[in-house]
Amino acid sequence: MTAHPPRLKSLIAALVLCAAIPAAAFPEPGRLPEHVTPEIVRMIERGAQYLVRTQNPDGSWNNQGGYGRYPTAMTALAGTGLLATGSTPTRGPYSKAISKATGFLMRTGQRNGLFATTAEQGRSLHGHGFTLLFLAEVYGMEGDVTRQKRIHDLLARGARLTERSQSRAGGWLYTPNQDGDEGSVTVTQIQGLRACQNSGIRVNANTIRRAVRYIELSANPDGGIRYSISSGGSRPPLTAAAVATLYNAGEYDSPLALKCLRYCDRTITVHAEINRSWGHYFYTHLYLAQAKYQRGKKEWADYYRTISRRLKSSQAGDGSWMGDQVGTTYGTAIALIILQLPYKFVPAYQR
Repeated sequence: MTAHPPRLKSLIAALVLCAAIPAAAFPEPGRLPEHVTPEIVRMIERGAQYLVRTQNPDGSWNNQGGYGRYPTAMTALAGTGLLATGSTPTRGPYSKAISKATGFLMRTGQRNGLFATTAEQGRSLHGHGFTLLFLAEVYGMEGDVTRQKRIHDLLARGARLTERSQSRAGGWLYTPNQDGDEGSVTVTQIQGLRACQNSGIRVNANTIRRAVRYIELSANPDGGIRYSISSGGSRPPLTAAAVATLYNAGEYDSPLALKCLRYCDRTITVHAEINRSWGHYFYTHLYLAQAKYQRGKKEWADYYRTISRRLKSSQAGDGSWMGDQVGTTYGTAIALIILQLPYKFVPAYQR
């Protein structure tokens, strides 16, 4: 085997890292993706700048709303919203904020694999799933080889924690030690695992299969998804999340996914904030946007045109969006993710 001198080793490592960055991270200057207007670009810039201004010195973000503090979940979502601009931990106008967020989330990694702060122990798996997705995206963009290796190890442990925490029915509940399940947590774990898998982290395929089966068993005859596998009426927000998750799991031709999407068409509108969106407007559209985007063509074009107008009218003067009473970090992060899906900077959201 040929021995490479230290400087050559560093060059090889750098080339490998560059190759791992999505091709979309280097767009043609002056070109906007289809359906994205200069006005939408200004909305995005104002939202991203709001997140940068409100980031804590330790790299985290807080809720700034009425649902308590969940810094792991908020930081992962805000970081993903900034990644969607095309910035990475090493380049772009928001690189410093992304790098600081990465450092904070790495520090929340526990020995058992869970990503959570002390304040989140009672409802930790939402943030854990969001963090798996964010760090899996950052992994291939990280410019520091030592830090990249650390991210790899944390992701591997985090994926094992998710696999161990799966319930007998195939879903997940709020903390790793509960043998229970509900839809909103299950969605975050599937998306986190798929992002890890896309980044080269080993994931047990049977875990994904059992989770998809869990979603199938949670479906009602009307095409809606209920809160848990055991009972309950159909919930539009969870149904939107189920469609996005089935697509994430590679179930692009799933009859259930299409049936669920048509249920969403009947029960969710861009303009009805409460009513049929069950009060979870931003949550609902985080996932419905992904589902519509992956469907593509006219279905996506019509949806994107309408949701971007709605987001324009609800953006505050400081560039933020208030999201579902959870707070402005949450709302702004989700709005940025939705508006920037056409840029294709976050592979986890792509077909």
